[in-house]
Amino acid sequence: MSTTPRVRPDPAFGLLELYDKALPHVYGYLLARCGQRQLAEDLTAETFLAAVDAVRKPGAPTLSVAWLIGVARHKLADHWRRTERERRGLRVLESEPAGDDLWDPWDVEIDAIRARDVLTTLAPPHRAALTLRYVDGLPVREVADHLDRTLHATEALLVRARNAFRRAYSGEEG
Repeated sequence: MSTTPRVRPDPAFGLLELYDKALPHVYGYLLARCGQRQLAEDLTAETFLAAVDAVRKPGAPTLSVAWLIGVARHKLADHWRRTERERRGLRVLESEPAGDDLWDPWDVEIDAIRARDVLTTLAPPHRAALTLRYVDGLPVREVADHLDRTLHATEALLVRARNAFRRAYSGEEG
């Protein structure tokens, strides 16, 4: 009769098996959206740390690259929210007049590299909303959920964000 306790393997070991395959996908996803290597590296680390915590909880999700990309999307949205809260704490934001139309006829081809550079100059809420909506292709309802806003507030934010992007993009063209 053995009294040796039975030790269950740590469920996070499953994540180790997926790590090498998933790392380039997660990092690439984040880098393409934030355009800053250091930030993408930090958010990638946060993504994997959050994944370790998640797989150790009861009812843990099935590990996959797609699930890790979803975690990365949340980490990026959290970063943008955190950045905006810090900005608000440092200065009073000027209010922009809301646009009247929700339909945007600005239908031209834009250079992707310049567009990403312009995105980095926008306020974090504008950058987050535009990235989630147009880069990730999420419907407005999901963008609202990711940004912890109401649907109508998100629609208004997208109007302001498109206007800010258009002004910044056009201003660079001279």
